[in-house]
Amino acid sequence: MATWHDFSDVLKSLQFDDAPAGGSLVIFKDNQVVVNTSVGQALPNVVWDEHTLSVNFSIGKGVMATLIAALVSKGLLSYDKPIAHVWGQFAVNGKQDITLRHILTHTANLFNIADVTNDPQVLLNWQLMGEKIANMTPSAPKPKDNHHYASAYSALVSGWILGHVVEKVTQLTLQAALDTFLAEPLGIKGELYFGVPSDKLDQVAKPVYYFDKNADTAVRRKPTLKPDTKAISDVLNHLPISYLWQDALGDTPLSTASINKLYFDTSKMNLMNYKNALMPNGRDGVSYHSQEVMQACIPAANGVSTANALATIYAMHANGGVWQNQTIISAKVLDDLRRVQVDGLDAVMPANMKWRTGFHRLFSIHNVPNAYGHMGYNGSVAFCDPDSKLAFAFIHNFDTVMLNDVRQFALSEMAIALA
Repeated sequence: MATWHDFSDVLKSLQFDDAPAGGSLVIFKDNQVVVNTSVGQALPNVVWDEHTLSVNFSIGKGVMATLIAALVSKGLLSYDKPIAHVWGQFAVNGKQDITLRHILTHTANLFNIADVTNDPQVLLNWQLMGEKIANMTPSAPKPKDNHHYASAYSALVSGWILGHVVEKVTQLTLQAALDTFLAEPLGIKGELYFGVPSDKLDQVAKPVYYFDKNADTAVRRKPTLKPDTKAISDVLNHLPISYLWQDALGDTPLSTASINKLYFDTSKMNLMNYKNALMPNGRDGVSYHSQEVMQACIPAANGVSTANALATIYAMHANGGVWQNQTIISAKVLDDLRRVQVDGLDAVMPANMKWRTGFHRLFSIHNVPNAYGHMGYNGSVAFCDPDSKLAFAFIHNFDTVMLNDVRQFALSEMAIALA
């Protein structure tokens, strides 16, 4: 039987042949840290630890949803009043009745970044993007195989909407609001950013291909897809939760591909919708680890945080919205945001995301119907399970994406089994 102490060895084994890249894992159980372990290098001369800053992609959506929930709890915002009540410019082109709940549950049909701009450089201009998003027109996702789509994941657009709403109601910059209403009360200031300050840039973990001092000027790069080696296969077959995967797969051998199919059915992916949601010009994404992008504010995609900060946020969620005798999210608001709002196939992600108000379900073979959180593009993930008072954060600098990597599933399934 595995224990919390085994995570260190498991994380090290999951480094595979990707060293010196690594990551950090922090787990809370019943408000106490039970796992705090790291492996590998975040930068050429910096080893990973729980306070290492990292670009965690869409994990930031959960951070933003938590900030919104804190503001709703204080009466500064409402999930169900039209956004136009606080942002008048937004009430054009059929958006006058769209609410924060529509945005947070990805049901507003405001997902197509290609409708806004086809120039990735424009994404870096916070004020200009606010103006463009305010004038955006909703558009339905493209159909495929007669699928009925219950939602359309707003992978980029949602962040500008939510961020500008926060600035309108708080009269603060988004970062100042994040610090005031979330980071400071949780004791994690300096570990949570939407737009990295210049004096922190050289502290943010990067993929190994950036370790060359000249790499920051390199062309954009997509993750490398590698076949399983014998060593990787051996690890996959000898993890504490390998039996769980094998039971689910039957006679199918364990591999990165077969395990991933237990969580995401990529045959259901609508590539056109996926590109529209994530790629302004339909071809290239954004170089999220470049200095200019890290300094920009792209809240749905370039959130920078530490494993400690993320785990603390979700420990607060798991503890009923309270942390160190401070109520961050009221019981009423927390009960609301935890309820599944959307139950059906998403038009962008190849899955039923079971959207809560700002969070998706935990992808697990275990029966954890009330667990929620948010994963990131590179396969990082942060979540909580209120039923077991479990909070989990795993971030890394491996050169992977969530659809071709199993590390998060190996670690999260093990944590759920122990909780």
